Amino acid sequence: MVKFFGVRELVELLRILGVEEFLSNLIRYTRDDFLRWPQFEKSARVASHSPNGVIELMPISDGELYTFKYVNGHPGNTLSRKLTVTAFGVLADVRSGYPLLVSEMTISTALRTAATSALAASCLARGGSAVMALIGLGAQAEFQALAFKAALGIRKLQVFDVDPAAVMKFGSNMRGHGMEVISASSIVEAVKGADIVTTATAAKRNAVILTSDMIGSGVHINAIGGDCPGKTELDRALLQRARIFVEYLPQSRVEGEIQQLPVHSGITELWEVLAGSRPGRLSAADVTIFDSVGFAIEDFSLLRYLSDLSSTIDLHREIDLVPALEDPKDLFGLLREAPAPQRASRAG
Repeated sequence: MVKFFGVRELVELLRILGVEEFLSNLIRYTRDDFLRWPQFEKSARVASHSPNGVIELMPISDGELYTFKYVNGHPGNTLSRKLTVTAFGVLADVRSGYPLLVSEMTISTALRTAATSALAASCLARGGSAVMALIGLGAQAEFQALAFKAALGIRKLQVFDVDPAAVMKFGSNMRGHGMEVISASSIVEAVKGADIVTTATAAKRNAVILTSDMIGSGVHINAIGGDCPGKTELDRALLQRARIFVEYLPQSRVEGEIQQLPVHSGITELWEVLAGSRPGRLSAADVTIFDSVGFAIEDFSLLRYLSDLSSTIDLHREIDLVPALEDPKDLFGLLREAPAPQRASRAG
């Protein structure tokens, strides 16, 4: 039997632990795995693009555990009341190849993205950062806000979205979480005075959400919306004046904000900063950018955390994903032993 976390189980887990505690623990798991970066077998995700969006597979292994995630990104889905992003993931034992855990990863992707954003900001943003601007209030926004509160103590949010309903949704969801939410009338107003700016828009195009003149010295930008070829959020001039950090350079070159820059631009991978092998922010005046497209190690950390939690909090289900056989060479025998299906009787 294989452990299974569906939407119902994950929601109940978050209710028991609390979103902020879950995120705090996940940040720790993510940091630990980034610090083991050289141990991982890494590759850019495999993407299948269509006019409506993209479907991707994201694999990674540390030699003992293997994970992959199936995930889509279809910005137009909201017009038919469907999610922009859906996902599921698998954690497997490398020695046997057997799956150990299967999980929903739609909610989990929002959690792991927020955890990684906060982890990056903890070593790139100025000390004492207190105000964050959030541009784009879709499915990621609340998770981002709570992760930054948990990791950096952010309690003041200046928010903007072109959709008034999204602004109302965000304000309603954030009530009771101890954060001050200020709705801005423009992006310029939202970023004014902010120490950290998070951009999380969904449109699949080369947009300019932030221009260089909007951003003063010392600001840290958490750019999570530009995550596929031809999809960006930041003005090229802003990139050129900033110190830029990414998850996995071969993937970010194709999908991130840095697809706008020459190949030989100086870019640092986040794990190098966490390990102390390369510097992060050099001065309080630096503009820093975490150009995050999402990488498989973050899904690995999430699935590893869920697996550990399943040993102490009994919320998961079990599914018969793999046959249990007396004789592993006799797969056909399972059919012979199976009870015949019951046919429904016809009335009349």
